[in-house]
Amino acid sequence: SDTEIYKRLLPLYFPRDKQEEETAVSKLPADVGDENGETVIDERKIRIRPLPAGAADRTVATAPLDLPLESGLASRSTFKLDSYLDPSFMSLIKDPDLRRKEQWGKSSQAQKRFNYARLLGYGDIGFPPLSAAEEYSLHSRYLAKANSLNLSEIAEMKIIYRGGVDSEGRPVMVVVGAHFLLRCLDLERFVLHVVKEFEPLIQKPYTIVYLHSAASLQPQPDLGFMKRIQQILGRKHQRNLHGIYILHPTLGLRTAILGMQLLIDGEVWKKVVYVDRLVQLFRYVPREQLTIPDFVFQHDLEVNGGRG
Repeated sequence: SDTEIYKRLLPLYFPRDKQEEETAVSKLPADVGDENGETVIDERKIRIRPLPAGAADRTVATAPLDLPLESGLASRSTFKLDSYLDPSFMSLIKDPDLRRKEQWGKSSQAQKRFNYARLLGYGDIGFPPLSAAEEYSLHSRYLAKANSLNLSEIAEMKIIYRGGVDSEGRPVMVVVGAHFLLRCLDLERFVLHVVKEFEPLIQKPYTIVYLHSAASLQPQPDLGFMKRIQQILGRKHQRNLHGIYILHPTLGLRTAILGMQLLIDGEVWKKVVYVDRLVQLFRYVPREQLTIPDFVFQHDLEVNGGRG
Protein backbone atom coordinates (compact mmCIF):
# COMPACT_ATOMS: atom_id res chain seq x y z
CA SER A 1 0.00 0.00 0.00
CA ASP A 2 1.01 3.66 -0.27
CA THR A 3 1.24 3.91 3.50
CA GLU A 4 3.70 1.04 3.64
CA ILE A 5 5.84 2.67 0.95
CA TYR A 6 5.95 5.96 2.87
CA LYS A 7 6.87 4.15 6.08
CA ARG A 8 9.84 2.51 4.36
CA LEU A 9 11.08 5.50 2.36
CA LEU A 10 10.60 8.48 4.69
CA PRO A 11 13.23 7.31 7.24
CA LEU A 12 15.80 7.47 4.45
CA TYR A 13 15.24 11.18 3.89
CA PHE A 14 14.27 12.10 7.47
CA PRO A 15 16.28 9.76 9.75
CA ARG A 16 15.20 9.84 13.40
CA ASP A 17 18.16 8.05 14.96
CA LYS A 18 21.70 6.88 14.25
CA GLN A 19 20.62 3.52 12.87
CA GLU A 20 18.25 5.11 10.33
CA GLU A 21 20.97 7.59 9.38
CA GLU A 22 23.42 4.75 8.68
CA THR A 23 20.77 2.95 6.63
CA ALA A 24 20.17 6.11 4.59
CA VAL A 25 23.90 6.47 3.92
CA SER A 26 24.12 2.90 2.61
CA LYS A 27 20.96 3.04 0.50
CA LEU A 28 20.92 6.52 -1.01
CA PRO A 29 23.37 7.80 -3.65
CA ALA A 30 26.21 10.05 -2.56
CA ASP A 31 24.64 13.13 -4.18
CA VAL A 32 21.15 13.80 -2.84
CA GLY A 33 21.04 17.46 -3.83
CA ASP A 34 21.26 20.76 -2.00
CA GLU A 35 19.75 21.75 1.35
CA ASN A 36 16.28 21.50 -0.20
CA GLY A 37 16.92 18.09 -1.70
CA GLU A 38 17.07 19.53 -5.21
CA THR A 39 19.64 18.19 -7.67
CA VAL A 40 21.65 21.06 -9.13
CA ILE A 41 23.68 20.56 -12.31
CA ASP A 42 25.46 23.65 -13.59
CA GLU A 43 25.41 22.66 -17.25
CA ARG A 44 21.63 22.30 -17.14
CA LYS A 45 20.81 25.61 -15.49
CA ILE A 46 20.38 27.50 -18.77
CA ARG A 47 20.01 25.50 -21.97
CA ILE A 48 18.04 27.97 -24.12
CA ARG A 49 20.23 30.20 -26.30
CA PRO A 50 19.50 32.50 -29.24
CA LEU A 51 21.92 30.55 -31.47
CA PRO A 52 23.22 26.96 -31.42
CA ALA A 53 26.28 26.57 -29.26
CA GLY A 54 29.61 25.79 -30.87
CA ALA A 55 31.96 23.08 -29.73
CA ALA A 56 34.29 25.63 -28.10
CA ASP A 57 31.56 27.51 -26.21
CA ARG A 58 31.81 25.41 -23.14
CA THR A 59 33.87 22.65 -21.62
CA VAL A 60 31.92 19.59 -20.62
CA ALA A 61 33.12 17.24 -17.95
CA THR A 62 34.24 13.94 -19.40
CA ALA A 63 33.44 11.78 -16.40
CA PRO A 64 30.99 9.09 -17.52
CA LEU A 65 27.55 9.39 -15.98
CA ASP A 66 25.90 6.36 -17.60
CA LEU A 67 25.51 3.66 -14.98
CA PRO A 68 25.13 -0.04 -15.79
CA LEU A 69 22.04 -1.75 -14.47
CA GLU A 70 23.93 -3.95 -12.05
CA SER A 71 25.71 -1.05 -10.32
CA GLY A 72 24.60 1.07 -7.39
CA LEU A 73 21.44 0.19 -5.54
CA ALA A 74 20.58 -2.81 -7.69
CA SER A 75 23.66 -4.69 -6.43
CA ARG A 76 23.23 -3.80 -2.76
CA SER A 77 21.80 -6.06 -0.08
CA THR A 78 18.49 -7.80 -0.59
CA PHE A 79 16.86 -5.66 2.10
CA LYS A 80 13.14 -5.19 1.40
CA LEU A 81 13.66 -1.51 0.80
CA ASP A 82 15.54 -2.23 -2.44
CA SER A 83 12.31 -3.17 -4.18
CA TYR A 84 11.12 0.43 -3.83
CA LEU A 85 14.29 2.07 -5.14
CA ASP A 86 14.65 2.53 -8.88
CA PRO A 87 18.30 3.04 -9.95
CA SER A 88 17.27 4.52 -13.29
CA PHE A 89 15.27 7.21 -11.48
CA MET A 90 17.87 8.02 -8.83
CA SER A 91 20.96 8.01 -11.07
CA LEU A 92 22.18 10.94 -13.11
CA ILE A 93 22.41 10.67 -16.87
CA LYS A 94 24.01 12.98 -19.37
CA ASP A 95 22.44 16.17 -20.62
CA PRO A 96 19.87 15.23 -23.32
CA ASP A 97 21.40 17.70 -25.78
CA LEU A 98 24.89 16.32 -25.17
CA ARG A 99 23.66 12.73 -25.55
CA ARG A 100 21.98 13.57 -28.85
CA LYS A 101 25.13 15.33 -30.11
CA GLU A 102 27.26 12.30 -29.20
CA GLN A 103 24.74 10.00 -30.87
CA TRP A 104 24.97 12.01 -34.09
CA GLY A 105 28.76 11.77 -33.91
CA LYS A 106 28.62 7.99 -33.45
CA SER A 107 26.17 7.66 -36.34
CA SER A 108 28.40 9.71 -38.60
CA GLN A 109 31.43 7.59 -37.76
CA ALA A 110 29.45 4.38 -38.26
CA GLN A 111 28.28 5.51 -41.70
CA LYS A 112 31.87 6.24 -42.74
CA ARG A 113 33.04 2.74 -41.85
CA PHE A 114 32.94 0.04 -44.52
CA ASN A 115 29.76 -1.99 -44.10
CA TYR A 116 30.69 -5.62 -44.75
CA ALA A 117 27.23 -6.88 -43.81
CA ARG A 118 25.55 -4.73 -46.47
CA LEU A 119 28.11 -5.87 -49.04
CA LEU A 120 27.24 -9.51 -48.29
CA GLY A 121 23.52 -8.81 -48.49
CA TYR A 122 22.82 -9.11 -44.76
CA GLY A 123 21.42 -5.63 -44.17
CA ASP A 124 22.72 -2.53 -42.43
CA ILE A 125 24.42 -2.86 -39.03
CA GLY A 126 26.09 0.56 -39.20
CA PHE A 127 24.05 2.21 -36.44
CA PRO A 128 26.12 3.00 -33.31
CA PRO A 129 26.21 0.95 -30.09
CA LEU A 130 24.19 2.07 -27.08
CA SER A 131 25.36 2.69 -23.55
CA ALA A 132 23.93 0.66 -20.66
CA ALA A 133 21.56 3.50 -19.72
CA GLU A 134 20.39 3.91 -23.32
CA GLU A 135 19.74 0.18 -23.70
CA TYR A 136 17.80 0.15 -20.43
CA SER A 137 15.68 3.09 -21.56
CA LEU A 138 15.04 1.48 -24.96
CA HIS A 139 14.05 -1.82 -23.34
CA SER A 140 11.74 -0.07 -20.87
CA ARG A 141 9.91 1.79 -23.64
CA TYR A 142 9.35 -1.35 -25.70
CA LEU A 143 8.24 -3.35 -22.65
CA ALA A 144 5.76 -0.66 -21.60
CA LYS A 145 4.31 -0.53 -25.11
CA ALA A 146 4.15 -4.33 -25.35
CA ASN A 147 2.28 -4.57 -22.05
CA SER A 148 -0.23 -1.97 -23.24
CA LEU A 149 -1.15 -3.85 -26.44
CA ASN A 150 -3.09 -7.01 -27.22
CA LEU A 151 -0.59 -9.17 -29.11
CA SER A 152 -2.61 -12.38 -29.02
CA GLU A 153 -2.60 -12.71 -32.83
CA ILE A 154 1.23 -12.82 -32.76
CA ALA A 155 1.21 -15.38 -29.94
CA GLU A 156 -1.17 -17.59 -31.96
CA MET A 157 1.41 -17.78 -34.77
CA LYS A 158 3.58 -19.90 -32.45
CA ILE A 159 6.78 -18.31 -33.72
CA ILE A 160 8.14 -18.14 -30.19
CA TYR A 161 6.66 -19.83 -27.13
CA ARG A 162 7.71 -21.04 -23.71
CA GLY A 163 9.01 -24.56 -23.28
CA GLY A 164 9.78 -26.32 -20.03
CA VAL A 165 13.31 -26.48 -18.62
CA ASP A 166 16.58 -27.87 -19.97
CA SER A 167 18.57 -30.72 -18.44
CA GLU A 168 19.96 -28.39 -15.76
CA GLY A 169 16.66 -26.73 -14.86
CA ARG A 170 16.99 -23.51 -16.86
CA PRO A 171 13.78 -22.21 -18.52
CA VAL A 172 13.57 -22.66 -22.29
CA MET A 173 12.23 -20.42 -25.07
CA VAL A 174 11.38 -22.18 -28.34
CA VAL A 175 11.69 -20.37 -31.70
CA VAL A 176 10.26 -21.93 -34.89
CA GLY A 177 11.99 -20.57 -37.99
CA ALA A 178 9.47 -21.88 -40.53
CA HIS A 179 6.59 -20.20 -38.68
CA PHE A 180 8.38 -16.85 -38.74
CA LEU A 181 9.05 -16.97 -42.47
CA LEU A 182 5.49 -18.04 -43.33
CA ARG A 183 3.40 -16.10 -40.81
CA CYS A 184 5.16 -12.96 -39.59
CA LEU A 185 4.05 -9.90 -41.57
CA ASP A 186 4.27 -7.13 -38.95
CA LEU A 187 7.85 -6.99 -37.67
CA GLU A 188 7.19 -4.17 -35.20
CA ARG A 189 4.43 -6.09 -33.41
CA PHE A 190 6.56 -9.22 -33.52
CA VAL A 191 9.43 -7.41 -31.76
CA LEU A 192 7.01 -6.19 -29.08
CA HIS A 193 5.81 -9.76 -28.60
CA VAL A 194 9.44 -10.95 -28.30
CA VAL A 195 10.17 -8.37 -25.60
CA LYS A 196 7.02 -9.32 -23.67
CA GLU A 197 7.66 -13.08 -23.86
CA PHE A 198 11.36 -12.90 -23.03
CA GLU A 199 11.00 -10.52 -20.08
CA PRO A 200 10.30 -13.22 -17.42
CA LEU A 201 13.15 -15.39 -18.74
CA ILE A 202 16.00 -12.90 -19.01
CA GLN A 203 15.97 -12.18 -15.28
CA LYS A 204 17.95 -15.40 -14.69
CA PRO A 205 19.91 -17.97 -16.77
CA TYR A 206 17.83 -19.41 -19.61
CA THR A 207 18.14 -21.33 -22.88
CA ILE A 208 16.87 -20.83 -26.44
CA VAL A 209 15.94 -23.72 -28.74
CA TYR A 210 15.72 -22.68 -32.40
CA LEU A 211 14.02 -25.14 -34.78
CA HIS A 212 15.31 -24.44 -38.29
CA SER A 213 13.57 -27.51 -39.71
CA ALA A 214 12.04 -26.93 -43.17
CA ALA A 215 12.95 -23.24 -42.96
CA SER A 216 14.66 -21.24 -45.70
CA LEU A 217 16.95 -18.23 -45.54
CA GLN A 218 15.38 -16.60 -48.60
CA PRO A 219 15.47 -13.68 -48.29
CA GLN A 220 18.73 -13.59 -46.34
CA PRO A 221 18.44 -12.58 -42.67
CA ASP A 222 18.86 -8.90 -41.86
CA LEU A 223 21.71 -8.68 -39.36
CA GLY A 224 20.71 -5.11 -38.58
CA PHE A 225 17.31 -6.40 -37.44
CA MET A 226 19.00 -9.01 -35.23
CA LYS A 227 21.33 -6.39 -33.74
CA ARG A 228 18.37 -4.14 -32.97
CA ILE A 229 16.51 -6.96 -31.20
CA GLN A 230 19.59 -7.59 -29.06
CA GLN A 231 19.75 -3.93 -28.08
CA ILE A 232 16.04 -3.90 -27.23
CA LEU A 233 16.28 -7.05 -25.09
CA GLY A 234 19.16 -5.41 -23.23
CA ARG A 235 22.21 -6.62 -21.36
CA LYS A 236 20.38 -8.97 -19.02
CA HIS A 237 19.53 -11.05 -22.08
CA GLN A 238 23.19 -11.20 -23.12
CA ARG A 239 24.44 -11.94 -19.62
CA ASN A 240 21.87 -14.60 -18.64
CA LEU A 241 21.60 -16.44 -21.96
CA HIS A 242 23.20 -19.85 -21.35
CA GLY A 243 23.04 -21.25 -24.88
CA ILE A 244 21.22 -21.37 -28.22
CA TYR A 245 20.55 -24.88 -29.51
CA ILE A 246 19.90 -24.85 -33.26
CA LEU A 247 18.22 -27.92 -34.74
CA HIS A 248 18.73 -28.87 -38.42
CA PRO A 249 21.11 -26.00 -39.33
CA THR A 250 21.81 -25.38 -43.00
CA LEU A 251 25.00 -24.05 -44.56
CA GLY A 252 23.32 -20.69 -45.14
CA LEU A 253 22.29 -20.45 -41.49
CA ARG A 254 25.78 -21.36 -40.29
CA THR A 255 27.18 -18.61 -42.52
CA ALA A 256 24.70 -16.10 -41.10
CA ILE A 257 25.58 -17.11 -37.52
CA LEU A 258 29.27 -16.65 -38.33
CA GLY A 259 28.44 -13.16 -39.61
CA MET A 260 26.64 -12.37 -36.36
CA GLN A 261 29.61 -13.61 -34.35
CA LEU A 262 32.00 -11.38 -36.29
CA LEU A 263 29.84 -8.31 -36.91
CA ILE A 264 27.26 -8.08 -34.12
CA ASP A 265 28.10 -9.78 -30.83
CA GLY A 266 30.62 -12.57 -30.44
CA GLU A 267 29.70 -13.09 -26.77
CA VAL A 268 26.09 -14.04 -27.54
CA TRP A 269 26.45 -15.87 -30.83
CA LYS A 270 29.38 -17.99 -29.70
CA LYS A 271 26.90 -19.67 -27.35
CA VAL A 272 25.32 -21.41 -30.36
CA VAL A 273 25.32 -25.22 -30.33
CA TYR A 274 24.37 -26.97 -33.60
CA VAL A 275 22.39 -30.23 -33.38
CA ASP A 276 21.57 -32.24 -36.50
CA ARG A 277 19.09 -34.70 -35.00
CA LEU A 278 16.26 -34.55 -32.50
CA VAL A 279 17.85 -37.22 -30.33
CA GLN A 280 20.87 -34.94 -29.93
CA LEU A 281 18.63 -32.04 -28.90
CA PHE A 282 16.94 -34.21 -26.26
CA ARG A 283 20.31 -34.63 -24.52
CA TYR A 284 20.23 -30.92 -23.73
CA VAL A 285 16.47 -30.46 -23.31
CA PRO A 286 14.37 -33.52 -22.35
CA ARG A 287 11.66 -34.50 -24.84
CA GLU A 288 8.83 -33.99 -22.34
CA GLN A 289 9.94 -30.37 -21.82
CA LEU A 290 9.36 -29.37 -25.46
CA THR A 291 6.28 -28.90 -27.61
CA ILE A 292 7.56 -29.62 -31.11
CA PRO A 293 5.48 -29.17 -34.32
CA ASP A 294 4.74 -32.35 -36.28
CA PHE A 295 6.58 -31.13 -39.38
CA VAL A 296 9.82 -31.01 -37.37
CA PHE A 297 9.57 -34.75 -36.68
CA GLN A 298 8.77 -35.34 -40.35
CA HIS A 299 11.76 -33.25 -41.46
CA ASP A 300 14.04 -35.08 -39.04
CA LEU A 301 12.84 -38.42 -40.43
CA GLU A 302 13.41 -37.30 -44.02
CA VAL A 303 16.89 -35.95 -43.33
CA ASN A 304 18.22 -38.53 -40.89
CA GLY A 305 16.02 -41.58 -41.46
CA GLY A 306 16.32 -44.14 -38.69
CA ARG A 307 19.24 -42.24 -37.12
CA GLY A 308 16.90 -39.42 -36.05
